[in-house]
Amino acid sequence: MSVSKKIVVVAGNIGAGKTALTERIGSRLKWQTGFESVADNPYLPDFYADMKTWSFHLQMYFLGHRAEQYLQLSKEKQSVILDRSIYEDAHIFVRALHQMGNLSERDYSAYQRLFDVVVNGLPVPNLLIYVKAPVDVLMDRIHKRARGMETGISKDYLQLLDTFYTEWLANFDLCPVLTINTDNLDYVNKPEIQDLVAQHISEKLAGKEVIDL
Repeated sequence: MSVSKKIVVVAGNIGAGKTALTERIGSRLKWQTGFESVADNPYLPDFYADMKTWSFHLQMYFLGHRAEQYLQLSKEKQSVILDRSIYEDAHIFVRALHQMGNLSERDYSAYQRLFDVVVNGLPVPNLLIYVKAPVDVLMDRIHKRARGMETGISKDYLQLLDTFYTEWLANFDLCPVLTINTDNLDYVNKPEIQDLVAQHISEKLAGKEVIDL
């Protein structure tokens, strides 16, 4: 990997603003972007119809897709920013499915073993951006964007994910972490905020001290 090339991954709860940040920062900094496979995911409809039966299949698909995407983009000369990190699958979503009874202990253990092997073969990112917002704000955003497959998301589920994010990031040490609180930060519609966020990301990657937004 080129010394100047950077790999940045974006993490955050549902509705936190990951995709919007990835799109705008990628455009601002002239980076390649990578997005989560949703529209072409062959398991999502079955998963939402019967989570207990299809949780393992869905997460195996996500693991393969993200690893393949990550490896492909890591070989490009241009810096990249990815919407949703591969690490969240194991530490947030698979963990939640297991705790909720939708993933058996056997499948959970099998997934974790494969996840460890896959992740150990990937280049370490240069920066993880954690976009964060209160659960009430997340619920409001989810309702406003009205995506059909998100209609069953509950406040309790988002709170569980939020707790897992806090626990995961408390011990995350693969790369520096930049936390951006998005509840009152409108980088979607305000170019000046986009510039400010891009500046903080660039400074963090350069090893400079970043003032909390």
